[in-house]
Amino acid sequence: MRVLVLGASGFIGSHVAATLAGLGHEVRAGARRPDTARRLAPAHEWVRADFSELGDPSDWTGLLEGVDSVVNCVGVLQDGAGDSLRAAHVTGPAALIAACTAVGPRRLIHVSAVGTDEQVGTGYGASKLATETLIKDSSLDWVILRPSLVLARGVYGGSALLRGLAAFPLVIPVVGGAGNFRPVAMEDLCAIIEGLLRAEGPMRRSADVAGPQVVSLAELLAGLRGWLGLAPAPVVRFPAWLVAPVARLGDLAGWLGWPSALRTTSLRQMAHDVAGQPADAAQLAGVVPRSFSSWLTRHPATVQDRWHARLCLLRPIAILILGIFWIGTGMVTLGPGWREAVAVLQDAGYGTMASPVAAGGALADITLGALLWVRRFSGRAAIGMVLLGAAYLVAGTISAPQLWLDPLGPWLKVLPVIVLALCVAATEDRR
Repeated sequence: MRVLVLGASGFIGSHVAATLAGLGHEVRAGARRPDTARRLAPAHEWVRADFSELGDPSDWTGLLEGVDSVVNCVGVLQDGAGDSLRAAHVTGPAALIAACTAVGPRRLIHVSAVGTDEQVGTGYGASKLATETLIKDSSLDWVILRPSLVLARGVYGGSALLRGLAAFPLVIPVVGGAGNFRPVAMEDLCAIIEGLLRAEGPMRRSADVAGPQVVSLAELLAGLRGWLGLAPAPVVRFPAWLVAPVARLGDLAGWLGWPSALRTTSLRQMAHDVAGQPADAAQLAGVVPRSFSSWLTRHPATVQDRWHARLCLLRPIAILILGIFWIGTGMVTLGPGWREAVAVLQDAGYGTMASPVAAGGALADITLGALLWVRRFSGRAAIGMVLLGAAYLVAGTISAPQLWLDPLGPWLKVLPVIVLALCVAATEDRR
């Protein structure tokens, strides 16, 4: 059958699309940035499907043409730059449901999440519940799946953060999180979805998708740490109120285009029980999810997993410090270090151009540092830092070669800054 997979470049959606294609289905893959996604999975029929642009049923006509079933894997954690809870969970799905009712795909499978209810007190929970209500009130043949924590080799968002915490040096930091998990393997979730697409007769059912093993957050992190091949470490618990300022910084980062997994919504969701009922999916689709321990055994970690886990928390720190360095040097040049900067350039032979060169360099430093903190510009800003740093070294070597032998190493210190910027640029990919 031809299946429209929405959110096909995301964590769950990409695996669903790959599984369906591997089993012979024709996959029409919807994504906000299909050109980028097409390079990763060229076999799919990629189409642009941004829910913020699909608020009217007529907007869905072309996407649904010739489609037998729809699998919706779209979801956002919190409002931010490019992310809207209302668009992703309310207006977009409402228009999709109306269009499906008119055009008539055979079945709509919606991937929600365990812990979707208003008691959590988050916009995420309330808006996800609104999506489920819209679907249940429709006349469609629908299935709502509520997975617990989904395990896969590739990680993104919250699952990447969990590995980062598991790989933390010397201790295992546990942030709030009184709730339990029943981790479910990605391949089991995909098998359930594929089985439901083939199932005969109307469904109109909702089900949790959860594994048989209940684990606390501390047990989950300890298990992942052992899986990564790292030595055991003591658990150190941090109350939610202590981490709240960091979560609020994560909220701010979201508005700058960085969808941090550590946000105020994450803390509230983790404090809520997200285990689910493992029997639901088995009764609905005949697939029995395997345990957390089983998944760890069947997917041995590699050096790439360890690198990614360690870089998960290190990379944001590198971006923060690198931005502070470039902005700080520019501000020092324009402020208390202005006279000295101009004097150095004059001694180097710049003459009357010393002041314009100093000001231009300082403004360039500040601009690159600020752009590094804006997600859509960060990669290009890092490359700009490499090029500008190299230009500084070339110009400095020509005009003031003696500074290579200065005890404070002003030219030598540019080299690690260039390398750090290269590391940031090289790890720019999010998915």
